[in-house]
Amino acid sequence: MTQTSKFCFVIHPVSLEDVTRYEPGAKGKGEPIIRKILDWMPAYAAVHVTGVRTPDGRETEGWFVAATLMPDQMIEFPREKVYDKILRAIEIGADMGAQVAGLGAFTGVVGDGGITVNERSPIPVTTGNSLTIASGIQSFFRGAHEMGIDPAHSTAVVLGATGSIGSACARLIAPRVKRLILVARNETRLRKFHESVGPELACTSDYTTDISSSVRRAQLVLTATSSTQDIIEPEDLQTGAVVCELSLPHDVSRRVASERPDVLVTEGGNMLVPGNPRFERVREPGQEFDLGLPPRTALACMSETMVLALENRCEPYTLGRGIDLSKVIEIDRMATRCGFSLADMRAFDVAITPEMIAATRAAADERRKAIA
Repeated sequence: MTQTSKFCFVIHPVSLEDVTRYEPGAKGKGEPIIRKILDWMPAYAAVHVTGVRTPDGRETEGWFVAATLMPDQMIEFPREKVYDKILRAIEIGADMGAQVAGLGAFTGVVGDGGITVNERSPIPVTTGNSLTIASGIQSFFRGAHEMGIDPAHSTAVVLGATGSIGSACARLIAPRVKRLILVARNETRLRKFHESVGPELACTSDYTTDISSSVRRAQLVLTATSSTQDIIEPEDLQTGAVVCELSLPHDVSRRVASERPDVLVTEGGNMLVPGNPRFERVREPGQEFDLGLPPRTALACMSETMVLALENRCEPYTLGRGIDLSKVIEIDRMATRCGFSLADMRAFDVAITPEMIAATRAAADERRKAIA
């Protein structure tokens, strides 16, 4: 059997719920105390991952190593302090035998998108953004299909369009839609991005910093922001719209789940892991670590790191703000070869069943009749 490499992946809590999932002993403690503890805690090995096995018998193992900071702490703390915590997490993984490291959630966003971390790391680093983009685009158009939306006659919005994930998604979405609206917070950067890519996009396009107005004009919405707050509210969404979220924390208000039964929200970037993967807590051997995902499911950024280990491609595969679209295509093919596939649809931490999709379409039809 071919000898494969091992991996580590840097995780961190993106919500207070995550903190109690990582450390059940934190339950009941107040938020200020939890934040102080997270700031003080050193990085530690949280999860031992085994049983990731390709259809042709290749197998890898790895570790999820916790860099204990919340998203807003990652943004607000001095950059060197955040880098130190991330690098310590990678060093722990490398000491355990990892030969390639992945950066999860905001650890791949802070600073220059992994470039500095990779330069200082003892092993090659990837953000996992290439496979996140590939799986996100699949999820985006799967949602359109489920809601009976023809992309070729639709307006799509990309929120976070100047980011590494959003900019690549915009270029991949454009050939398949009628109109594309690019949205980001920094107007100067957004304008320059649109000026550079607009002539190449195979559809009508424009840009704005106004999230609400852009979402109101769209049937299809993809979010890839680094916001720590809800940015899509129920009143902003068109009847029967589809929202595909690639952001952590999530961008869509939970009010949408209760107030807009006619809208389909789906988490992009979740993948089924091949084999019989186990996520075992390092500190409590024999206990499963709750990823907050269904069995055999992992985030696409995690999956990219696993794929690189299985393929013995221990290299800084995806780094920085500019994504090479040829790498998106390549990692998608490698993931398929290794047996990874798009996970079932889910949103707001629950599975989306075929019956729920049918109900969403019916609610959209009823709302259209009521409006007419």
